[in-house]
Amino acid sequence: MSHPFDDFGIHLFGEKLMRERLPYPVYTSWKTALVKESALDRSTADAIAHAMKTWAMELGATHYTHWFQPLTGQTAEKHDSFLEVAKDGSALAQFSGKGLIKGETDGSSFPSGGLRATFEARGYTYWDISSPAFIRDNVLCIPSIFVSYNGEPLDQKAPLLKALDRLSTEASRVVQALGDKQVKHVKLSVGLEQEYFLVDKSMYEQRKDLLLTGRTLLGASAPRGQEFEDHYFGSIPARVKAYMDEVNTELWKVGVFSKVEHNEVAPGQFEFSVIFAEANIAVDQNQILMDLLKKIAIKHDLACLLHEKPFKGINGSGKHNNWSLITDDGQNLLEPGDKPHENIRFLLFASAIIKAIDEFPELIRLAASGPGNDHRLGANEAPPAIISVFMGDVVESILLNLADKKVTKTNKESAKYALGNLSYMPKDNTDRNRTSPFAFTGNKFELRMLGSSLSASFANTVISTIVADSLKGIADRLDDFKYLQDVRDEALKIIQEIMRKHHRVLFSGDGYSNDWVIEAAERGLPNIKSFVEAIEFLDDDKARKLFERNAVFSIDELEARSDILYEQYIKTIQVEAKTLIRMVEREVLPQTTIYLNSIIGLKDIAYYSRQIDTLIRLIDSIDAKLTQLKDNLADTHHIDSLKEEGLTLRHKVFPLFDSIREDVDKLELVLPRQMYPFPSYLDLLFLLD
Repeated sequence: MSHPFDDFGIHLFGEKLMRERLPYPVYTSWKTALVKESALDRSTADAIAHAMKTWAMELGATHYTHWFQPLTGQTAEKHDSFLEVAKDGSALAQFSGKGLIKGETDGSSFPSGGLRATFEARGYTYWDISSPAFIRDNVLCIPSIFVSYNGEPLDQKAPLLKALDRLSTEASRVVQALGDKQVKHVKLSVGLEQEYFLVDKSMYEQRKDLLLTGRTLLGASAPRGQEFEDHYFGSIPARVKAYMDEVNTELWKVGVFSKVEHNEVAPGQFEFSVIFAEANIAVDQNQILMDLLKKIAIKHDLACLLHEKPFKGINGSGKHNNWSLITDDGQNLLEPGDKPHENIRFLLFASAIIKAIDEFPELIRLAASGPGNDHRLGANEAPPAIISVFMGDVVESILLNLADKKVTKTNKESAKYALGNLSYMPKDNTDRNRTSPFAFTGNKFELRMLGSSLSASFANTVISTIVADSLKGIADRLDDFKYLQDVRDEALKIIQEIMRKHHRVLFSGDGYSNDWVIEAAERGLPNIKSFVEAIEFLDDDKARKLFERNAVFSIDELEARSDILYEQYIKTIQVEAKTLIRMVEREVLPQTTIYLNSIIGLKDIAYYSRQIDTLIRLIDSIDAKLTQLKDNLADTHHIDSLKEEGLTLRHKVFPLFDSIREDVDKLELVLPRQMYPFPSYLDLLFLLD
């Protein structure tokens, strides 16, 4: 009997298969190109394309596609068949190196932020040779970047690859200066945890808000929510387990090491976790996972919700971005180490990261944000919008000591401050702080803010760029010293200087508390309330200089991306507003009127008299608020500035959503169950079994 593990990687054209299928000189040419020591020549590309086609067709593939990540945050693909016309008119299966490396698509139909005019339609896709091809639905998918006719990147992947190169270069320089001359490359290793909700498909289809916006714009809380804390890590419903099994099987076929599955905190909420991979591959795999979660759900008569806050009153969903720095010989640069020189290296890299976070908190806030994540960040279920770093008692005490700051608390075991003594620090030396946006967890950092529906590309682009920028300044200083002891002495000075200047971002307390909001303001840490308010920091002078000097984004590209983000927010709020208006005016209020008319003759009975008064009051209130919503929404259409339109929607339209909802949810609790036109929270959240 076969086992699902037997098919692991069967649909992945990974390195193992390339080594088996390709002539050795072709394989070595690809490996050389992979580390950017030479370009991939045409004959090598032709040989790889032929091997790919042969393998894919053996598994039933009929088409290929350059699979890419446009600035929509989703993935895109245009399928071309392997079928060609032979000279004699017969059918011929063919795939060339040219077709493998480069594709062409309609560049005008994707967001460009003004980089391209609508009539300038041509766009190109180029194979990302570091990310393996895979088969999905009988299509050979070739991970690619997407650029305009003039070469401007119009995707999420190209900037990420540039940022990863910068990070590798600068991290390697620091490691080499500290004595490990053999290290040539450093990769950002990323592990992503993906949270999501499942609801019955038939109920999902009855909710226009879920269909059109991804979240419930209306809905009274069920009598029971998550207060019993019995769903988290509980027994997985049989229907959900069958769904998870199929998701895992498909992930394993394309070589994704899906490792963990479990019930999350909220009813109807679940999570998948995937083993660490290089950042660009991890991002690709997460996009595959999100796509599979949604498509496979349909086969099980379920709907998968990736929105950050599909239900009011219970926890929303995030995507925890765990990351570390790994050298090409396997060293984790965020491992405290067992030797004094490793301790200095660890502290130096930790300090560089702390400096990067303190200097660019606005970019981190933006990178973790989207319209949906505004419903989570700052609430008591997700890290706050204030960016801080949790290092744990032992490491934080050492860093503060180096900054000449008095340490008033220590770990259960007294903290030892001497650098040489750090080698005695336990690997899991501190509890996990779930309220911290950026938490150190033993040998990695965890960005806990990222929204569940978002691509992880931009967050890792920002992390890579700001850390590379911080490391460059360190590497430049260390390059001035010839002898290793002098280098280490200078490294210690750098650590002390960084911590004296940037220790304000260290915080190990409760990030949800009001006291922290006050303290953070006193420390001078920014508290950006919403996604739309964070966008302006993408193309301010500080960000422009950062991305330009690291050759990740040009000024034009930053301006284009900020415009796209404003448009994304504007369109999201507009669609939510129009959906809410239609649901209330065309379904809720008519049903309420029918019920009101049915009981109006019973007004002499006290119970019905109270109901009649309540219904009339709520109808009048909802009508007035809907009128205000429509007027405010119409006013925004005359605003020329994307920024001003977005901010106006945030402050004058968005608040009316909750105000209208409050009244409609009261109506739901008055109307007889059969009169309310939508499945309730009880129906959506508690009927998966």
